[in-house]
Amino acid sequence: MTNEHLPVGAADDGSRLPARRDVQPGQQIAHMRSAATSLALDIQEELRDDEIDLLAYWHILLKRRWMLLSILAGVVALSLLLTLLTTPIYRATVLLELQKEGTQVVQVGGVQPGDLGGGWDPEFLQTQYKLIQSRSLAERVANELNLDRATLESLDQPGWFGRMFALLQPKSKQDAKAKAAQTPKDAQEELAIAAGFVRYGLSVEPVRDSRLVRVNYDSTVPGFSVRVANAIAEGFIASGLERKFGATSYAKTYLEDQLKVTKLKLEDSERKLVEFAQKENLVNTGEDGQSLASQNLTQLNAALAAAQDQRIRAQARWRQASSGAMPADMIGNSNIRVLQSQKAQLQGTYQQKLQTFKPDYPEMLQLKGQLDEIDRQIAQETGGVRASVKAEYDATATQERMLMGQIAALRSQALDVDGRSIQYNILKREVDTNRQLYDSLLQRYKEVGVAGDVRANNVSIIDRAQNAGRIKPDLFTNLALGILLGTLLGVLVVLLLEFLDDTLKTPLDVEQKLKLAVLGVIPKLGAKESMSSAATNPQSSFSEAYRSVRTTLQFATDHGVPKTLLITSSGPGEGKSTTALALARNFTQLGKRVLLIEADLRNPSLHRTLGLRGHNVGLSNLLAGACTLAEATLETDEPGLKVVLAGPLPPNPAELLSGSKMVSALTVVAELYDQVILDGPPVLGLADAPILANRVEGTLLMVNSAKTKINAARAAMKRLMAARARIVGALLAKYDVRSAGYSYGYGYHYHHDSYYAYGGKPRLSKD
Repeated sequence: MTNEHLPVGAADDGSRLPARRDVQPGQQIAHMRSAATSLALDIQEELRDDEIDLLAYWHILLKRRWMLLSILAGVVALSLLLTLLTTPIYRATVLLELQKEGTQVVQVGGVQPGDLGGGWDPEFLQTQYKLIQSRSLAERVANELNLDRATLESLDQPGWFGRMFALLQPKSKQDAKAKAAQTPKDAQEELAIAAGFVRYGLSVEPVRDSRLVRVNYDSTVPGFSVRVANAIAEGFIASGLERKFGATSYAKTYLEDQLKVTKLKLEDSERKLVEFAQKENLVNTGEDGQSLASQNLTQLNAALAAAQDQRIRAQARWRQASSGAMPADMIGNSNIRVLQSQKAQLQGTYQQKLQTFKPDYPEMLQLKGQLDEIDRQIAQETGGVRASVKAEYDATATQERMLMGQIAALRSQALDVDGRSIQYNILKREVDTNRQLYDSLLQRYKEVGVAGDVRANNVSIIDRAQNAGRIKPDLFTNLALGILLGTLLGVLVVLLLEFLDDTLKTPLDVEQKLKLAVLGVIPKLGAKESMSSAATNPQSSFSEAYRSVRTTLQFATDHGVPKTLLITSSGPGEGKSTTALALARNFTQLGKRVLLIEADLRNPSLHRTLGLRGHNVGLSNLLAGACTLAEATLETDEPGLKVVLAGPLPPNPAELLSGSKMVSALTVVAELYDQVILDGPPVLGLADAPILANRVEGTLLMVNSAKTKINAARAAMKRLMAARARIVGALLAKYDVRSAGYSYGYGYHYHHDSYYAYGGKPRLSKD
């Protein structure tokens, strides 16, 4: 009797009990190297997470390109619609020049504004801008243009939106009466409405680095924009002139009043001065207010100073002459120098002849007599000079004494007059002050009168408004803004959806988030493709993908494909049964004996895929001891493939799977078959999958692209690792390359080009 026909019980031989083979020392070293490599890769991955991957953002945009293009098209269409339906706005512009000072025909400070000098003054310019936008100027323009209620209603025409709403919601007679009742109560209210309308379309645009300013006015009627723009410029100039003329008129009135008051004060002060001078018998002829005695005393002081100077000089000359040294100017004016010259000449002759003749010689005596005569004449001249110097000294001394006597006599008289002139001087200063004030006010009054007639202006129109150009709506600008806003909005929406999407979509996501090797990528079938047709077609990309998984599984362990392989996932409906059946068929194509076990005892679906219904014997009966392995094993249409269905659903699947009979059954089938594949239940929420993962040699985790949540897959991995399961890798199913936007870096591109020349069927190609 073979082992197939034996009932499954607890095995006695320890070598046959475990379905997982013990790890050999060489495998331990390999596992250690793999762990070190995985750790290094994790560190590199953490470092890369801090970097900005522009290519990843591009792939996200490419993946959701249709949504991005849809949002862009919607925004552009909306901007185009708004542009076409918006009422056109026309702008007229007047160019003004603002000078801080106007042309100064007359210099009258303090009357006209802006008399502090030229130069850049931001405060002045800002003041002018606000004056242009003031309510008073708007009211002035409204009055000049006769903007009444009917005119404003004709200008305030609704656009396409307003006309469409008016057609959709026609106004009743009561609404028309209510609107007519809303007319302004008085002219002032109507003027305020018109001024608000003028200010609404007004804008001021300074020209940079200049004193020029553009005054713009926008409205729906081109001609009206031109009229209002020119009226604003003219009204601004006229209001400025009126303000200056008003200031001049006020100055004239003020000066007239001050002149009258000052004139009365001047007359009164002059009257008091004359009366006091007559009473005190004071005569004042000096320009500086001095009396006659003071003036004479001043003149005598000046003469005394001059006489003292002359006396000092004469005294010095006399002292010099008394000491024997004659003054040089006196000697030059007398014959002393001539006589001294003759004496020197005679002395020379005398000394020359003395060498020949004796002193008593008659000729020598004659020369001696001549020398004595010259000496007498010199002495006589010197005496005359001394007498003249003495006479001059005596005269200056006498003059000085006389002047000092006169000054002493006038001093007492001047002091008496000055004592009586104190009040006189006070009154005279008051008269002088009033006269100066009156003269300055009179001069100012004349200047203000001339300035009021000139009317200098500091604002001039450079370019008047002639035509109004259309500024709104700008089709190209709005379309450009629509494209920009649409692109930004689309990118934000795409990135937001990508951020909120916490599913595993690509093989790269599986590797980065789960740290698992992706053993294969199963493409998503088209709308017209069925699972059965794709599975039975060996040239389809679907079948080629599973063949690639079969090849990858051969390198999952050091001895090839795990003998017992569990197919599970984090949740239901992720392609476990389809994958289990496809792998089983692919292994049979290699000539292997394959047993496919439907290990999901809660919601089995493999029997529906195989079309094996009506069989009430299966894995649950086998584990319960109700049948043998041979009775539970069924034949299929595939040669070399046998299947064990789930059987009747038990009330306690976890207890059956955790029993010793499950271990014995896996040990037996591992000896009887080349490959055992278990179609397992999902991991989350159930204890069945971790139990099975502990019993088998390898576990393959299914991940459904764009459906499996990251947290769910991680939780499933934690449960499997807690059960000491050996996860050989992950399999990404229903992967859509076209919607993903980028391909798996180590994996596969699915296309419709001929790879094996099978006639254009979609198939798998390995890059």
